[in-house]
Amino acid sequence: MTAFIRPAALAGTVAAPPSKSMAHRLLLCAGQAVGKTCVKGVALSEDVSATLDCLRALQADCLWEDGDVYVSGTALRCGAEGAVLPCRESGSTLRFLLPSCLLGPPVTLTGSRRLMERPMEVYAGLCRAQGIRFQSGPERLSVEGVLHPGTFDLPGDVSSQFVSGLLFALPRLEGDSRIHLRPPVESRSYIDMTLEALRTFGVEAGWLDRETIAVPGRQRFSPRETVTVEGDWSNAAFFLALGLPVTGLRRDSLQGDRVCEAFFQALEGERAELDLSDCPDLGPVLFAYAALHRGGVFTGTRRLRIKESDRGAAMRAEMKKFGVDMTVEENRITVGTGLRPPAEPLEGHNDHRIVMALSILCTRTGGVIRGAEAVRKSFPDFFDRLRDCGGKVEITDGMDQ
Repeated sequence: MTAFIRPAALAGTVAAPPSKSMAHRLLLCAGQAVGKTCVKGVALSEDVSATLDCLRALQADCLWEDGDVYVSGTALRCGAEGAVLPCRESGSTLRFLLPSCLLGPPVTLTGSRRLMERPMEVYAGLCRAQGIRFQSGPERLSVEGVLHPGTFDLPGDVSSQFVSGLLFALPRLEGDSRIHLRPPVESRSYIDMTLEALRTFGVEAGWLDRETIAVPGRQRFSPRETVTVEGDWSNAAFFLALGLPVTGLRRDSLQGDRVCEAFFQALEGERAELDLSDCPDLGPVLFAYAALHRGGVFTGTRRLRIKESDRGAAMRAEMKKFGVDMTVEENRITVGTGLRPPAEPLEGHNDHRIVMALSILCTRTGGVIRGAEAVRKSFPDFFDRLRDCGGKVEITDGMDQ
């Protein structure tokens, strides 16, 4: 899919899309709760659809109707002998579910080659230590064995998804556990979101100190009549970057990406330096915003290499087409200025956040983005929303126009 975008003056108010991050968490909790729960405000992005399909593969009944998902949970393991979980390209789905797959019969998790290339050593090492079979290939990963409670020592600067995955599984074990994170602890806000989701379903776990989480065992998830997914600061950030007001966002949200407004303001000043270690998903939109204003320096960017694309390298390649220099170092990225219309088509790098960040720039300069279908991963109606605000966007299946 190719997006042709012309410069346009934008106006209007945008309703925040539902938080993909919280939708994953609430759906997984509902699937573990034996009984019925209605999860309201769920957008059927490709990632969320992957989580729903995996829950169904684990014998949970999930019905989506007009933004609401009716889940009949089964603790995820009932009759799941030899289950195959289609994770597609969703890192959250894969990492959140894998520890829960270590509570019974063997399970295979499938996904794209890019997904299976993303780091999984944290789980592989955990499985080796407990004598659990962990076998990975280009498009699948198989596990067989039973997870035991104990103390889990993890590096704090890897994806918080590993911590969240353990938090979904450890409360159901027959003994107490602790998760110790070796500092620095990054993306703490995402761990707090998981803890909040667990509490919503009657499961207790919490911080003992800045590096240690206590997880009592012998707990069961309790169904809830209704829970609601809050608005998504991550995807709202793309419209906030365009200067458009966004409704439906919680000011007291635990989402780390709620700092986007403060970061945008900082980038309007002189050569801001911002730390992205707690909000790496904001990287592409902040790079675009910096190029539109006074440039910027970003630290804590190491983990951008292991997202849907190598986001630092991808944005550098596309920024060059706009005449903007980007310097990508081990844990630091510098963005220059001098934005001009791109002289050649832009590439989406099969990454939803790259496509949306490039779209922001194209509303100012015009441009053509190939691989624009990547937005379906998290924000399927992104271009419709952009058009509703006066954006001049035409979508085609090819390059001819």
